Amino acid sequence: MDEGIGRIIQALEDTGAGEDTLIVFTSDNGGERFSDTWPLMGKKMDLLEGGIRVPLIAHWPARIAPGGTTAQQAITMDWVATFLDLAGVPPHPDYPLDGCSLLGVLSEPGQTFQRDLFWRMKYRDQAAYRRGDWKYLSIEGNHYLFNLARDERERANQAKREPGRLADMRARFEAWAATLPQIPPDANAEIPYSSADMAQPS
Repeated sequence: MDEGIGRIIQALEDTGAGEDTLIVFTSDNGGERFSDTWPLMGKKMDLLEGGIRVPLIAHWPARIAPGGTTAQQAITMDWVATFLDLAGVPPHPDYPLDGCSLLGVLSEPGQTFQRDLFWRMKYRDQAAYRRGDWKYLSIEGNHYLFNLARDERERANQAKREPGRLADMRARFEAWAATLPQIPPDANAEIPYSSADMAQPS
């Protein structure tokens, strides 16, 4: 991967396009079963943070100051919206985007914005909803509420302490899920391990 990325960057430099080209390095899911996701819990096929939180590096010398970081919460679908925004191309009106443009945040990392993030997965009947520091998580009919700012390892379930927040976040997730097509009953995925190998929230 290092060699391939190096060749791409060298080609951009050779053509004079390196300064004003946005390069994004990220992943589609959290760690594989042999990965170390410490301090996060979970890996690929989990909606725990270790299964959905991924690295992200954006390189664009003309617009992004080197060495910066941002607290902006984002999701993979945001890159379609960002690239269209960068190109000055509006999304097709018949196909509304799921993501939000991150173009402003790339230039001003401190200018973050509030947004809701949702996930659902047939495997283990998982659901997750992130709003600010709070995360609602459901696995096999068990419901959890975590404050990720204080508990990024998702060990302290706040569901009984914050029943109102749990109910609100569950309702918001269900309203979002109702806008999506149903998962086909015969949808399946082959995985090299069982649910017993997956992280179990306490």
